[in-house]
Amino acid sequence: MNYRMTKEVIDLLEQFEIENTESYYPANTNGFKDWLCDKSLSENKRKEEPYWEGKEAGRTPESAISTLLVHLNRYAKTYSKSAISDSDFTTQEDFIYLINLKAFGKMTKMELIKKNIHDKPVGMLIITRLLKQGWIEQEESDIDKRNKIISISEKGKEALNTQMKRIREATDIVAGNLTYHEKMELIRILNKLDRFHYPIFSRNIDSKDLIKTVYEEYSFKN
Repeated sequence: MNYRMTKEVIDLLEQFEIENTESYYPANTNGFKDWLCDKSLSENKRKEEPYWEGKEAGRTPESAISTLLVHLNRYAKTYSKSAISDSDFTTQEDFIYLINLKAFGKMTKMELIKKNIHDKPVGMLIITRLLKQGWIEQEESDIDKRNKIISISEKGKEALNTQMKRIREATDIVAGNLTYHEKMELIRILNKLDRFHYPIFSRNIDSKDLIKTVYEEYSFKN
């Protein structure tokens, strides 16, 4: 048995636990593998920096990332709008809510709203719209009568199935000309960002305190 290798693995696991105190990665084997992959890329496979607009004028990579994410969201919304142009869906959020209910089953209104990263007023408007269409159903919770449990109705499944071909085509277009390897790498990176932001979002920090709170609690030095 190679005890030296075993010790190296144990040391890496210990380092993973120390560096993952903010839970950027899941505390399991998959999280450890993602962390190890990131570490390998940063230490041994550092690529030449890409160009981004404004780089020569001192624009930061963080600024470029933020802008590109905003642009990609707008592109995605444009294709989604086209996918539902001949349907009874009002916005892309309508079918995304239905897709989540179909995939994950019954849940409370707030669980569904948080899963879609919406504020309560926006989420409630979407849920009200879906109820009026008869695409979702609601019932009282057995645990807390104040909560309503919602689920997708048969009519909702039919509406979703009617549009799924065009919705899938829209998602194919959003992924653009990325290769399979690039798609997998992008998913890994976006998952990492999502794991960072979701716990912050879930705390419902007041907007006026949000940036100050996050900056005080997290280090952004690379």
